[in-house]
Amino acid sequence: MKYMLLIHQGTTPTPRDQEAWARLSEDEQKAVFAAYQKINENPKVTPGLQLDEPETATTVRVEDGKTLTTDGPFVELKEAVGGFLFVEADDLDGAIELAATIPAASMGGAIEVRPIVEW
Repeated sequence: MKYMLLIHQGTTPTPRDQEAWARLSEDEQKAVFAAYQKINENPKVTPGLQLDEPETATTVRVEDGKTLTTDGPFVELKEAVGGFLFVEADDLDGAIELAATIPAASMGGAIEVRPIVEW
Protein backbone atom coordinates (compact mmCIF):
# COMPACT_ATOMS: atom_id res chain seq x y z
CA MET A 1 0.00 0.00 0.00
CA LYS A 2 1.18 3.54 -0.68
CA TYR A 3 1.10 6.30 1.92
CA MET A 4 1.87 9.99 1.92
CA LEU A 5 3.72 11.22 4.98
CA LEU A 6 3.00 14.89 5.65
CA ILE A 7 5.63 16.46 7.86
CA HIS A 8 4.21 19.03 10.26
CA GLN A 9 7.27 20.88 11.55
CA GLY A 10 5.70 22.21 14.76
CA THR A 11 8.51 23.53 16.94
CA THR A 12 11.14 21.34 15.26
CA PRO A 13 14.38 23.30 14.84
CA THR A 14 15.39 23.57 11.18
CA PRO A 15 18.32 25.26 9.42
CA ARG A 16 15.88 27.95 8.24
CA ASP A 17 15.60 29.21 11.81
CA GLN A 18 19.27 29.72 12.54
CA GLU A 19 18.69 30.64 16.18
CA ALA A 20 16.71 27.47 16.91
CA TRP A 21 19.07 25.33 14.82
CA ALA A 22 22.06 26.71 16.74
CA ARG A 23 20.53 25.40 19.99
CA LEU A 24 21.18 21.89 18.70
CA SER A 25 24.66 20.51 19.17
CA GLU A 26 26.70 19.77 16.08
CA ASP A 27 26.13 16.05 16.71
CA GLU A 28 22.34 16.60 16.90
CA GLN A 29 22.39 18.59 13.65
CA LYS A 30 24.36 15.81 11.94
CA ALA A 31 21.91 13.23 13.31
CA VAL A 32 18.96 15.10 11.76
CA PHE A 33 20.66 15.22 8.36
CA ALA A 34 21.68 11.54 8.65
CA ALA A 35 18.12 10.50 9.53
CA TYR A 36 16.70 12.23 6.45
CA GLN A 37 19.47 10.78 4.26
CA LYS A 38 18.72 7.27 5.53
CA ILE A 39 14.99 7.73 4.83
CA ASN A 40 15.69 9.00 1.31
CA GLU A 41 17.96 5.99 0.61
CA ASN A 42 15.14 3.58 1.47
CA PRO A 43 14.03 2.01 -1.85
CA LYS A 44 10.40 2.03 -0.69
CA VAL A 45 10.46 5.82 -0.25
CA THR A 46 9.81 8.35 -2.99
CA PRO A 47 11.32 11.51 -1.56
CA GLY A 48 9.15 14.56 -1.62
CA LEU A 49 10.27 18.12 -1.37
CA GLN A 50 10.71 20.62 1.39
CA LEU A 51 8.07 23.32 1.20
CA ASP A 52 8.77 27.03 1.55
CA GLU A 53 7.62 28.90 4.65
CA PRO A 54 3.85 28.96 5.28
CA GLU A 55 3.83 32.74 4.90
CA THR A 56 4.62 32.30 1.19
CA ALA A 57 1.44 30.30 0.55
CA THR A 58 -1.46 31.46 -1.57
CA THR A 59 -4.85 29.85 -0.97
CA VAL A 60 -7.12 29.47 -4.01
CA ARG A 61 -10.89 29.01 -4.00
CA VAL A 62 -13.48 29.28 -6.74
CA GLU A 63 -16.85 30.75 -5.78
CA ASP A 64 -19.59 31.38 -8.32
CA GLY A 65 -17.11 30.73 -11.12
CA LYS A 66 -14.74 33.43 -9.84
CA THR A 67 -11.19 32.59 -8.75
CA LEU A 68 -10.39 34.06 -5.35
CA THR A 69 -6.91 34.12 -3.85
CA THR A 70 -5.80 34.87 -0.32
CA ASP A 71 -2.23 35.33 0.84
CA GLY A 72 -1.09 32.79 3.36
CA PRO A 73 -2.34 29.52 4.75
CA PHE A 74 -5.35 29.02 7.00
CA VAL A 75 -3.62 27.03 9.71
CA GLU A 76 -1.50 28.09 12.61
CA LEU A 77 2.14 28.12 11.60
CA LYS A 78 2.95 25.35 14.06
CA GLU A 79 0.46 23.15 12.20
CA ALA A 80 1.71 23.93 8.71
CA VAL A 81 3.12 21.19 6.52
CA GLY A 82 6.86 21.60 6.05
CA GLY A 83 7.41 18.78 3.58
CA PHE A 84 6.21 15.41 2.42
CA LEU A 85 7.31 12.06 1.06
CA PHE A 86 5.70 8.90 -0.24
CA VAL A 87 6.32 5.39 1.03
CA GLU A 88 5.22 1.97 -0.12
CA ALA A 89 4.60 -0.18 2.94
CA ASP A 90 2.99 -3.55 3.57
CA ASP A 91 0.47 -1.95 5.90
CA LEU A 92 -0.22 1.07 8.09
CA ASP A 93 2.12 -0.24 10.79
CA GLY A 94 5.01 -0.19 8.31
CA ALA A 95 4.23 3.39 7.30
CA ILE A 96 4.00 4.41 10.96
CA GLU A 97 7.35 2.77 11.67
CA LEU A 98 9.00 4.89 8.97
CA ALA A 99 7.14 8.04 10.05
CA ALA A 100 8.55 7.61 13.55
CA THR A 101 12.10 7.93 12.13
CA ILE A 102 11.44 11.38 10.65
CA PRO A 103 13.19 13.85 13.00
CA ALA A 104 10.20 16.20 13.21
CA ALA A 105 8.20 13.41 14.89
CA SER A 106 10.47 13.49 17.94
CA MET A 107 11.51 17.14 17.91
CA GLY A 108 8.26 19.04 18.37
CA GLY A 109 6.36 18.25 15.19
CA ALA A 110 4.16 15.45 13.91
CA ILE A 111 3.85 13.22 10.87
CA GLU A 112 0.47 12.65 9.28
CA VAL A 113 0.26 9.25 7.57
CA ARG A 114 -2.37 9.18 4.86
CA PRO A 115 -3.15 6.29 2.48
CA ILE A 116 -2.98 7.01 -1.23
CA VAL A 117 -6.17 6.17 -3.10
CA GLU A 118 -5.38 4.30 -6.28
CA TRP A 119 -8.06 4.20 -8.97
